Amino acid sequence: MQEEIERLEELSGAPGFWDDASEAQKTLKRLASLKSTIDPLLDLQSRVSDLIELAQMVDDGSSEADELRHELTSIEHAHELLELQTLLSGKHDSANAIMEINAGAGGTEACDWADMLLRMYLRWAERGGYKTEILNTVDGDVAGVKNVTVLFEGPNAYGYLKNERGVHRLVRISPFDSNKRRHTSFAAVDVIPEIEEDVEVNINPDEIRVDTYRSSGAGGQHVNKTDSAIRITHIPTGIVVTCQNERSQHKNKESAMKVLAAKLGQLQNEENEQRIAELRGDIRAIEWGNQMRSYVFQPYTMVKDHRNNHETGDVMRVMDGDIDDFIQAALKSGK
Repeated sequence: MQEEIERLEELSGAPGFWDDASEAQKTLKRLASLKSTIDPLLDLQSRVSDLIELAQMVDDGSSEADELRHELTSIEHAHELLELQTLLSGKHDSANAIMEINAGAGGTEACDWADMLLRMYLRWAERGGYKTEILNTVDGDVAGVKNVTVLFEGPNAYGYLKNERGVHRLVRISPFDSNKRRHTSFAAVDVIPEIEEDVEVNINPDEIRVDTYRSSGAGGQHVNKTDSAIRITHIPTGIVVTCQNERSQHKNKESAMKVLAAKLGQLQNEENEQRIAELRGDIRAIEWGNQMRSYVFQPYTMVKDHRNNHETGDVMRVMDGDIDDFIQAALKSGK
């Protein structure tokens, strides 16, 4: 890797490097990617060497020894993060992520549950410094959302969120049940990578159907009185994308085309149906028996990932977006 970095640095400084701007940008992007991988490792190696040298000169029990122990803890944490980043080596892991949350069996309860999951992931993004944009929302009849699409922008967004794909189950005393009975609700989460700029996806205008309709969500009278919402159907694949969260029909169409390009790019980059299945995972009914993770509020509190058995009793912490331990467990276990 170091040899490739040196070769690319030499190439970037050569005369005529910017004659082909597109190729130059690809070279610089590759160089930055390699450096972002190796620089933290070199820094960690340097810190370990310095710590060993200092440890040989410090007496145990001194104030300097306390500082060394603090540095050791910091190095161990940096090592854990570096180890985690090495697991984000998939083809699309560095890309932005597009997440869809769909309410399943459970009616109003399920719509409310989908809305709770939306808040959880938005809080996770806020904690991690990721930018989010809600591209489309279909409100529930009474509460919550039937469907919502969110774009997560930031380093390795897809790599971190890809294992959140699956059916999520909620068990709680329903706030919509006057008899205060315990209900079970389901919602499905799907995550795909946003298409990268250097991946070409040609969308034939003759192969898409664009329909406009009046938005049904929030936005006031202006939204509801104009046909600003967009539905795009890709006829060859049957993929349907909707966007209604902007007042501008043009902006809605732009966002919808972005999601369509991501979905078509995902298909284009896979060689066969088996590879697609590996990327997307099994598509299962949003109902009992298919859950990948359970969130129990009553009669006890627990969040458990059924794929790798990682669990916690602090359900409110999880619902507030602190899900990094579940993300890490999924990455380390491969599921």
